[in-house]
Amino acid sequence: MFSDSQPSGLFARLEKTRTALSDGLASLFNGNRVRFDDVVYDDLEDQLIMADLGVEASAEVVSVLREKVRTTQIDSSEALKEVLIEQLALMLRTAECKLAPASSSPKPLVILVVGVNGVGKTTTTAKLAAKFQSGGQTVLLGACDTFRAAAIEQLQSWGDRLGIPVIAQTHGADAAAVAHDALAAAKSRGVDVLIIDSAGRQHVNADLMAQLGKIRRVLAKADCGAPHETLLVVDGGTGQNALSQAAAFEKEIGLTGVCVTKLDGTARGGVVVALAKQSPVGIPFIGVGEGVEDLRPFSSADFARALVGSPSSE
Repeated sequence: MFSDSQPSGLFARLEKTRTALSDGLASLFNGNRVRFDDVVYDDLEDQLIMADLGVEASAEVVSVLREKVRTTQIDSSEALKEVLIEQLALMLRTAECKLAPASSSPKPLVILVVGVNGVGKTTTTAKLAAKFQSGGQTVLLGACDTFRAAAIEQLQSWGDRLGIPVIAQTHGADAAAVAHDALAAAKSRGVDVLIIDSAGRQHVNADLMAQLGKIRRVLAKADCGAPHETLLVVDGGTGQNALSQAAAFEKEIGLTGVCVTKLDGTARGGVVVALAKQSPVGIPFIGVGEGVEDLRPFSSADFARALVGSPSSE
């Protein structure tokens, strides 16, 4: 169901960001010849910033391109694209990370999924469950978004669809108590992976962030290593706001990874580069569509080529 490398599909799914960036690059040049001067470099940096790579990452890319042009023969827009792809892939490589149970992994592997409202957290939880299930692991889901009855129903609906059991209580129940019950059930059933869907909460709300801390403490008392993974889900369409979310959640509860969703519907996909540059945690998955198979393992090389676009990526 999931493959580790799907560059052609990814190329199509990042069309909005790629088109915006490619159109901007094309506007810098006359024909196929490139005249490199300060105006071109400044405009290129502006185009990268508008694609939401961020000021720091954009400045670094342009600095590297300047040096490449000075020391190598680059005289066309396509040659520039290839150097740009190479540099973006290099910057993104630090964000590559794997998330899969191994023989040495604790059992159950407990994954806590967090994020603000509306980022696709519950759907991402279900897609993660499908991924592990397709890899031969047994999975249990914990419906700890007890603030919204619809969230419990949504996760239960996904569970029915995938044939994965869901531990849930009624709307308004204590989320930490649900997490405790889910972990106890996972242990008693010998489940490989427990994925806990938490309530969406604004990262600037101290009380709601404290509730996440309670869930973590309850899990840790039941299993000293739990949660073994804490994944933040961010909406790629929010652009640079994803950086402040990652920083806030990392500070308050600690993160082991960031999943960037909804990249197929935005021209701001460059935020993945900004996250790779500024966040201390990796990006195990990206979301590029509504289907279960559209939660893709993150590949720096594939993403960089799909982001910029070139004849060899089609």
